[in-house]
Amino acid sequence: MRLQIRVAAVAVASVLTLAGCTSEKPGTATPVPSGSPSSSASSNPDVPKVSTPLDPSKYLSEPCTIVPASALSALKFTDPGTAQQRDEGLGAAGPSCGWQIRGVGQSMVVIIATGNRDRGAGGLAGLYTAHETGQFPFLEPAPEVEGYPAVYVDKRDRRPIGNCSLDVGIADDLVLAVHSGGYEGADDSCAAAQQVAAAIITTLKGA
Repeated sequence: MRLQIRVAAVAVASVLTLAGCTSEKPGTATPVPSGSPSSSASSNPDVPKVSTPLDPSKYLSEPCTIVPASALSALKFTDPGTAQQRDEGLGAAGPSCGWQIRGVGQSMVVIIATGNRDRGAGGLAGLYTAHETGQFPFLEPAPEVEGYPAVYVDKRDRRPIGNCSLDVGIADDLVLAVHSGGYEGADDSCAAAQQVAAAIITTLKGA
């Protein structure tokens, strides 16, 4: 079964609604610009800054290659990923790739959120602004990923039901979103998302 990475235009604040074992389908973070995101970011002391930006441009045309195969196989994702590009109408937040474990219901989606950046709503600043304006009812700081700031963000906290949405700031105007679904609960779903995010950050540092 092909994992679909669907962006619902009306869900402007939904980082994800991962499939897993439910009928929900994954979405992406598409906060609506409100005023000047850059000025909002500078005026909000809660928004972490990215001191050493990372450049994912070499992976934009093939987003599935941004995750090392070893990181995926360690989590038992052995089937090839399904890539989506913005011009296909399914990745408005940026190029993405999704994997699933057939017969188990676990899924992983990675999104390079260049679309949000291009629309002026990128980075952790865009997510904080979306939270402040009510687009993201749930936003919580997450542990840093290989030295890069991160947040858990969603329309509601789905971690207790095994869906974890982790967004890592890799530049002040760009996030890398990692969504895991179909796990037992918060601990294992977020551990899986953080494991994949850490592998990507390590990859980008060496690019």
